[in-house]
Amino acid sequence: MNRILFYLLFIGGLFLFAECGIYSFSGSSLPAHLNTVSIPLLEDNTAEYGISQQLTDLLIQAITDDNTLKIASPGSGDSVLRGTILQVQERAGQYDQKEQATDFRITITVKIVFEDLKKQSVLWEGQVSQWGIYEPGNRDQGITEALEKISQEVLNRIVSDW
Repeated sequence: MNRILFYLLFIGGLFLFAECGIYSFSGSSLPAHLNTVSIPLLEDNTAEYGISQQLTDLLIQAITDDNTLKIASPGSGDSVLRGTILQVQERAGQYDQKEQATDFRITITVKIVFEDLKKQSVLWEGQVSQWGIYEPGNRDQGITEALEKISQEVLNRIVSDW
């Protein structure tokens, strides 16, 4: 009898846990009236081709994956996330015994503005700098690493830095 009661309670607990699974425990403290965000193509003040599109796509993907805000078409969101790529810097990282660089560090700096369009206010504004490491001949890997870090930092700041 105890065994049957245990199994019934266990199965009931599983159903209860599964029902609670639809709720988000992301820890977001965004204002309740913000449900959507539009993300126009970021501006690029550098000579890097395609970097603004790549970062815009990564930001959209990060916000989509997080599921705190839904992506809206430009001009129709409750909020907007705008940005400008300010700078891309490179420098040699480590050197071998022949004093040749074995890897490089690329640092990308972006200015971000997150605005509440319903209340016409800036919720967060600031600069984000992140870096990526790459070996000679694989510069795109370093750029992608830095941009992925930027997208995650921006996501964290807009959904939890309140």
